[in-house]
Amino acid sequence: MLKHNILLTFRSFKRFKSSFFINLIGLTAGLACTLLIYLWVMDELKVDQFHENDARLFRVMEHQQYADHIMTTTSTPGLLAETLKEDFPEIEYAATTTWIDPHTLSIGEHSIKADGYHAGADYFNIFSYGLVQGDPSQVLADKKNIVISKSLAGQLFNTDENVIGKVVEYEHDKEFVVSGVFEGTPESSTAKFDFVLSFEEYKDENEWVTNWGSNGPSTFVTLVEGANATEVSSKIAEVVKGKNEQSNVTLFLKKYSERYLYGTYENGKQSGGRIEYVQLFSLIAIFILVIACINFMNLSTARASRRMKEVGIKKAVGAGKGGLVIQYLTESIFITFFSMVLAIGVIWMFLPQFNEITEKHISLVFDFKFLLSIFGVLIFTGLLAGSYPALYLSGFNTIRILKGEMRGSLGELWARRGLVVFQFAMSVLLIVSVMVIYQQIQYVQSKNLGYDNDNIVMFGVEGKVESNLETFLNELKNVSGVVNASSIGHSLIGRNNNTSGLKWEGKNEEDNILFENMRVNYDLIETMGMEIKEGRSFSKEFSADSSKILFNETAIEIMGLDNPIGQTVKLWEEYDLEIIGVVKDFHFQSFHETVKPAFFIISPQNTWNIMARIEAGREQETLAAIDNFYTSFNPGFVLDYSFLNAEFQKQYAAEQRVGTLSLYFAGFAILISCLGLFGLAAFTAERRIKEIGIRKALGSSSTNIVILLSADFTKLVLLAIVVALPLSYMLMSMWLERFAFRIELSYWLFAFAGLVSILIAWFAVGSQAVKAANINPAKCLRSE
Repeated sequence: MLKHNILLTFRSFKRFKSSFFINLIGLTAGLACTLLIYLWVMDELKVDQFHENDARLFRVMEHQQYADHIMTTTSTPGLLAETLKEDFPEIEYAATTTWIDPHTLSIGEHSIKADGYHAGADYFNIFSYGLVQGDPSQVLADKKNIVISKSLAGQLFNTDENVIGKVVEYEHDKEFVVSGVFEGTPESSTAKFDFVLSFEEYKDENEWVTNWGSNGPSTFVTLVEGANATEVSSKIAEVVKGKNEQSNVTLFLKKYSERYLYGTYENGKQSGGRIEYVQLFSLIAIFILVIACINFMNLSTARASRRMKEVGIKKAVGAGKGGLVIQYLTESIFITFFSMVLAIGVIWMFLPQFNEITEKHISLVFDFKFLLSIFGVLIFTGLLAGSYPALYLSGFNTIRILKGEMRGSLGELWARRGLVVFQFAMSVLLIVSVMVIYQQIQYVQSKNLGYDNDNIVMFGVEGKVESNLETFLNELKNVSGVVNASSIGHSLIGRNNNTSGLKWEGKNEEDNILFENMRVNYDLIETMGMEIKEGRSFSKEFSADSSKILFNETAIEIMGLDNPIGQTVKLWEEYDLEIIGVVKDFHFQSFHETVKPAFFIISPQNTWNIMARIEAGREQETLAAIDNFYTSFNPGFVLDYSFLNAEFQKQYAAEQRVGTLSLYFAGFAILISCLGLFGLAAFTAERRIKEIGIRKALGSSSTNIVILLSADFTKLVLLAIVVALPLSYMLMSMWLERFAFRIELSYWLFAFAGLVSILIAWFAVGSQAVKAANINPAKCLRSE
């Protein structure tokens, strides 16, 4: 029986070649998109899950209660890890970490830049980074130990073997002994680093981390086997308040591997994250696959009249409905199989480009899980695509077929039209989504930040630059092509350093307001092009500016100060600072957030980033001149710079990738939908061939024939637009709500999406309509 069904399937493919190839192309495109999205989704879901103790590995996070909101952060006090391990038997390991920006490591005259961490002694017991040399419990036991990756060992020593005990210079200032070597960080790790130093060494030079009123480091713990994470989270909640009565912090545990996908919090509640994009693209994959299946359904049922006699004869000689259903499902599964083979070939060809777009390193690995997934998608698609045609064809009445009384039913016609409307509604929805995402990204890229971040080169303070900062900046300003330069203890991207330890006259003592603390050097305001709304900026002409402070507009508004210039505020109960100016609001976070209150104080010794503005149009020669000056001023150190505007745009990397991927997938959805319309239009023209011949013989023009054949499809596409536009407006409004600053959804955007859909549909249908309209009437009316 199976052999017979397979034979009939191939005969059917051979007999209806055009339908076969349209279905093959549509299903191939649909399956290729679905499998690409599947690979991307699976890669997203496995991020940070490679650690051996994944089920017991948690990050300790904070809810900080302020006057008008709760801020959730990964920053914690520096002493928290050791306290938790000592006081809570449910915690097996605990470690504190602080990030080290690219710093210089050297062996003799050979220097390189590398990223790293200061970490507690339990770090390599908690995380599985493949320690190949050294004892996980001992590699960070000494303050002068350093653990390096195999890659870094190769760069420093030209080998990753027998490097234990060798000495590495850090910043040409300190020496550390290699105590361990680890494999490196996998592609699925969110943490990317090449060396680890002891947190105890960091603590010795940064006394603030021993203060329970400060935070900044991150804390990670591994629970003992069988410990209940929810119960432990409740037990540790008030630890910081127990150490500091003024604390507004409540601790909680967050599974480490969940942080990547569920990283967004609003007012103390988990509110999404990258998981939303995983869900979005999973839904898009389903839609695209369904659209491809709809093509198969429509073309199969539309051509049912050609198979009526086949069904009638089979039923007359004893074939049952079940046997016919199996036959037609076999056809569907076979064409899906061929499409799957082609789809895998398409993925293999375009996977490098897909990886470039998504910034991933996905590869085709035919392991059991992937093969099982392919098989599942194949069977699901085959059954879905073939279900309606199989039930429809097998349900024909034998006697009516053989008498020639069987005609297409009204229900069949409406079902087919409904499927076409669904296809194009989804296509219109994707078109609108792509346009809105593109417009929003363009908006945030071009919106005035409140300062000019173009042509700002940013690099770290280290080595001789740190000890001779003022001299370095003065000489840097004289480099050809450098317009101005200064330094800041901030990156101007995100919240780097904040405090609630600010008091002023009239402050409600119950209000706990968080201010961004920006410690700056002279000329920073001018270098960045920030505007002074009232008062003045810092100036060396005033000797007492170290006791002055500037606020942004939002801060002054929240503080309720009507005439701020000349008033005094107290910082951390230690410093009385006079307000000398108000800076116009500027964005130091992404446009997802409203502008937060911030202040500036002069503190050159606490700045760690150089900001240099260079002349537009002279970037290459100016950067070369800065590099030459830097290496001569700071011998043994390598200049590692970035452009501030590029760093700022990285905040929207996820949205940009979503927009790009949506563009491609929307294109595929439209292509598949058009293939369906193309096939239906060809069949409609073929079925109405005699009608066309008669109309032409009676004087109808080719234009009239084209309009006649296109009218029904145009109505369906218009109905799809009517259905899709309100839905797309609602969904895009919800998406835009995540931005504090966003575009307005104007009517022209939706009108343009609808127009594009109609034009695409006309192109697909029109090609067949024109072909039919130009046929010779004599050929149309010739007897069969």
